[in-house]
Amino acid sequence: MANKYYGTGRRKKSIARVYLVPGTGKITINKRDIDEYLGLETLKTIVRQPLAATETSDKFDVLVNVRGGGFSGQAGAIRHGISRALLQADADFRPVLKKAGFLTRDPRMKERKKYGLKAARRAPQFSKR
Repeated sequence: MANKYYGTGRRKKSIARVYLVPGTGKITINKRDIDEYLGLETLKTIVRQPLAATETSDKFDVLVNVRGGGFSGQAGAIRHGISRALLQADADFRPVLKKAGFLTRDPRMKERKKYGLKAARRAPQFSKR
C-alpha cells in the first residue's frame, strides 16, 4: 500500500490540495484541526461525506491545504479533493462516490458584473420622477 494519495478539489474560487495518509481519521486543514478551522457543523459534515460513504473514516488521516473563496466553497472543494484522493487509494470506490455526486466538479461560479448595472443583475433603483 502506497503511503500518500493526492486529490485536487475545486469549488467556486477555492482550491483544495488533499493528501490521504493511512492513519486514524484525523482531518487537518491548513495545519489546524477541522473543528478549529470550520465553525459550522454542516460544513464539517460535508467534508466527512466521502469518507462516510466509503466507510474509510478511521483508515486515513486527511491533510488539506486550501486557499481562496469562503468557508462554504472551501468545504465543497475539500469534499471534491477527498473523493478524488479516495479513487487513487482504491478505484472500487468509484460507483459509490459517483452515485453520491462527490466526483462532479460543481460548475456554479459567480456571474460577471454587467455595465449599466450595480452587480450581475442588480439594476440601479428606479423612480418615475
